[in-house]
Amino acid sequence: MWDSIPLGPDDPILGMNTAYNKDTSKDKINLGVGAYRTEEGVPYVMNVVKKAEERLLHSKTVNKEYLSIGGLEEFNKHSAALIFGADRPALKEGRIATVQAISGTGALRVGAAFLATFRPADTAVYISDPTWSNHYKIFEHAGLKNQKKYRYFDSKTNGLDFKGMTEDISAAPAGSIILLHTCAHNPTGVDPSIDQWKQIIQIIKDKKLIAFFDTAYQGFATGDLVQDSMAVRLATDAGVELLASQSYSKNFGLYSERVGALNVLCSSSAVVTPVLSQLNLIIRPMYSNPPAHGARIVATILSDQELYNEWLEELKVMSGRIMTMRKQLHAALKQKGTPGNWDHILNQIGMFSYTGLNQEQCEKMIGTHKVYMLKNGRISMVGLTSKTVDKLASAIDDVVRNVPTKQSKV
Repeated sequence: MWDSIPLGPDDPILGMNTAYNKDTSKDKINLGVGAYRTEEGVPYVMNVVKKAEERLLHSKTVNKEYLSIGGLEEFNKHSAALIFGADRPALKEGRIATVQAISGTGALRVGAAFLATFRPADTAVYISDPTWSNHYKIFEHAGLKNQKKYRYFDSKTNGLDFKGMTEDISAAPAGSIILLHTCAHNPTGVDPSIDQWKQIIQIIKDKKLIAFFDTAYQGFATGDLVQDSMAVRLATDAGVELLASQSYSKNFGLYSERVGALNVLCSSSAVVTPVLSQLNLIIRPMYSNPPAHGARIVATILSDQELYNEWLEELKVMSGRIMTMRKQLHAALKQKGTPGNWDHILNQIGMFSYTGLNQEQCEKMIGTHKVYMLKNGRISMVGLTSKTVDKLASAIDDVVRNVPTKQSKV
């Protein structure tokens, strides 16, 4: 029965990780998957997470019963406060419908299904060019197949194409969905400024568009929770009805726990109950209800001031290490006299850097230098250490000098 099923393509990110694991080279570097590593190059479990788990282990009230369809109520309450702001009117007025989801991917998928249910079938979804490759499939599988790109990255400056972005969003028909990266844009690491966000949000409001914010790196981009969620808060203050997904993979290091949330900002508290009822109807046949352990960890930390403060300090250390790696890589390239302007390494933020290398150069980085990275030029800064910076800089220097650059973004 299954003999005629074709072999599916590897995921561009996870497939790269598989290739890295098969490589027997001793000096290989994995800059493909976006998972935090210490200066020693090993996975990191946050100390505050360990403390929360210890509390849960000895709790007399924690059990292994099913959660409700919408997830852990305390987790949902704190998730909404984290992204929208505990003191903001939208939260105080009870205008936010929040459900727990299977990390950010699951939150996007539930949100996409919600939009597909209550928007016309031909509703356009505008997605940044470039973006996280999984975005396209998530919306396609939900039934939103009319996907369009809006300009985002300027290859000449390795920065934001703000003019192109605003022109494309302005041209979107009313009711279109605009998918936005809340902070630390993946894969470019390029974010709009606060002033630019205000202009983008005003266009969305004026054109009666639907904003969907993908929030994967709050607190992990700059170390500042407010700064990293400012786009959502500005849109909320402007009166834009929106959706916002959240992932706790990066900022809590809970990659395998699959912890996330979906928020729908409503016009009034009266709308929240029917919205939640429809989200539950989507979740029930999809995965019934979410897992409890990771959500309990997050809720424990966010509800305890001492643990919360410790979490903030660890976030600052982690985001600080990323910036240190940026500075070291920039300095190494400058010291080698590598052709091109590499200031974008410093100017971009968050876990990833869009190097500007073309596909041919990336293939040599992987094949010759054993530096595993995406072929669009994206590298994960968290996979870098002080010991491997020079190897990476030498590899970049080699491919920039010796691989044809007619398609290069450098």
